Order: sequence, then structure tokens, then C-alpha cells
Amino acid sequence: MLRLALSGLGLLLCCAIAVRSEDKAVKTTTKPTKVELLKRFSDEFLEIAPGEKSRDGSITFPKSFRMGSDQTGSEKPIHEVTLTKKFAIAKYEVPQNLWEAVTGANPSKWKGPRNSVEMFSWQEARDFCAKLTELLRAEKLLGDDEVIRLPTEAEWEYCCRAGTTTVYSFGDKATKEGDAGNKASVLDEYGWHTGNAAGNDPPVGAKKPNAWGLYDVHGYLWEFVEDSWHDSYEGAPTDGRAWSEAAPKKVVVRSGSWKDNHSKLTSSARRAVAVTDADDAIGLRCVKAKK
Repeated sequence: MLRLALSGLGLLLCCAIAVRSEDKAVKTTTKPTKVELLKRFSDEFLEIAPGEKSRDGSITFPKSFRMGSDQTGSEKPIHEVTLTKKFAIAKYEVPQNLWEAVTGANPSKWKGPRNSVEMFSWQEARDFCAKLTELLRAEKLLGDDEVIRLPTEAEWEYCCRAGTTTVYSFGDKATKEGDAGNKASVLDEYGWHTGNAAGNDPPVGAKKPNAWGLYDVHGYLWEFVEDSWHDSYEGAPTDGRAWSEAAPKKVVVRSGSWKDNHSKLTSSARRAVAVTDADDAIGLRCVKAKK
């Protein structure tokens, strides 16, 4: 009996030590520093080389692609775009902890360190990219001849499609037989939409990526691009440049969001927003490129 009692006491002491150790581990967990966040961001890019293979040979990037669709007026006409310059695009939308590290504030409605940042305007997105450029250069994580910026609309769609010509980067259908209303069982694996999301509360990259390893290009948040809004692609550049005005009143967002039906999350879906608009369904994804 004495041996049993002592054994029980030993077990209790071990448990107590384990609990104290766990508490200590929790207490000593710290938030990433600004430099750590900058380094992580710098590592989370996919290099895009139109007309060439990726460094590891796993991807052959097409030089040209067919942009747009014949589904809605603003996505017409379908036109061929030939990208002439290399660039890199972030695998994830910008998370809140990076935005806060760069700007000193977090404007988001749906808080979470690795949730996509939201509730900021197009100009604030551009200002963020400019400030991020300065910080990365100071840490020698970006060359003096490189910048962080918003993607052009052509770059965005090229990367979203990932070499595909289908409605979505994963195929032509978001739904399975038996799906009704907002339900989209195929899309569920790749994106957040009205059929599977109650808000902007998951971390970036919770769903499957497209074929090039880019996350949340179908849904989660709309993403600002550099281009001014035009009602159609009549007269659009065909070399991947942004179609911009000096002082636009409206700009383009891409991707669809958790507030949208699956039909709005296609590779070609686009929408106009005012330059002053801020919404909990609009975020950004960055590009790294030569000046």
C-alpha cells in the first residue's frame, strides 16, 4: 500500500511539473519580430518567368495566355496577353501581423495575426507596398532595383489561371451533383465563399493552392490590383502592363470573397470599387519586380 501511495504521489508530482513546464512554454511564447515577419514574407514568393521553366523545373510558365471570358461584359473581349518581364508574386494575401509591423496599426474587422488584412483603401495598399519596399531594402532582403507593388490585373489573372484555360484554376465546375443554393463542394477545397464561410476568420493558406502553389486566388478576399477600372477590355494593353489613369476614381479588384457566391470566384471575375472604398472582404497580394 505504501509503495502504491508513493507511486501515486510521484505521478502527481510529474503531472504538476509537466503542467508548470507547459505554462512556462505558453508564457514565453512571443510574437514574431518585425525582422522575422519581413524575412518570412520575403521567403513566401513564387518566381514567375514567362516563357521559361521554374528553377526546379516543375513548372513551365506560358509566355502568353488568353485573358477574360465571354460570360459578362466587363470580362470581354477575350484577348491574348504576352508577358514580357519576370516578376515574383506572394503565395498568400498579406496577413495582419505583417501589415501591423509595417504600418503600426491593424484596421481589420476580423482579427487574427495570420488572417488576411482588410478594411483599407487602394491608396493605402499602395502606400503599404512603398513602405514595405523601404523596410525590405534596409534589411537587405530586396535589391535597390526592386520594388514591392500591387500586381497588374494581367499578372494577377495569369497567376490565378496557372496555365489553365478553364473557368477556375481547378476546372470548369465549382459544384458537384446534388449541390444546391450556395453549396459548391469542389470549390470548398480551394476557397472561402458564401457556401462555407461566415466571415474573414481563417488564416491565409487554409485551403488548397492552385497548380503553381498560390493560395486563396478563388475567394477569401477580393484583392486590389494596380489597374484603373474600365467597363471592358476594349483597348487593354496586351503586354501585361497595368491599364492605369493618373487619378482614377475606380479601380479593379479580383478573386471574389467570402461574401460572394461561387459564380463570382472564377479566374476571370472582376469588380470595380472606388479608390476610397475599404471593406472587410477586400485585401491585397504583393508582387516583387524590377523597377
